Amino acid sequence: MSRVLVLNGPNLGRLGSREPDVYGSTSYADLVEICVETGRDLGFSVEVRETNDEAELIRWLHEAADGKIPVVLNPGAFTHYSYALRDAAAQRTAPLIEVHISNPAAREEFRHTSVIAGVATGTIAGFGVDSYRLALRALAILRQETGS
Repeated sequence: MSRVLVLNGPNLGRLGSREPDVYGSTSYADLVEICVETGRDLGFSVEVRETNDEAELIRWLHEAADGKIPVVLNPGAFTHYSYALRDAAAQRTAPLIEVHISNPAAREEFRHTSVIAGVATGTIAGFGVDSYRLALRALAILRQETGS
């Protein structure tokens, strides 16, 4: 079973209580369960992590790069300004799918730019927690296409 890391940046652990009109009512625990179950159905062993610490998120991306582990990444607010996170994501050795629960392009102007998108394999945004399901399916398709 292929390993996948689902990495979440700041404030994602507050899902369900944080701005439910924007992020929905699904809790973080529910998101973890959704990712693990979807991954299992696709033949992945999924580990879901969340941090408010930029340095820790960077260390996890280094771990993924060193282990050639595919990543689903929701960088949260780091999306828009963390060049250190962008540089860590650029070192990827396996697919990296950027995800967002909301659609940043439909929100405040400062959210319209992602410094991560240019080094990601692709971006999925605006489908609520289904963005994660879609990202895991995209990884399964990429695995099938490359035979790895």
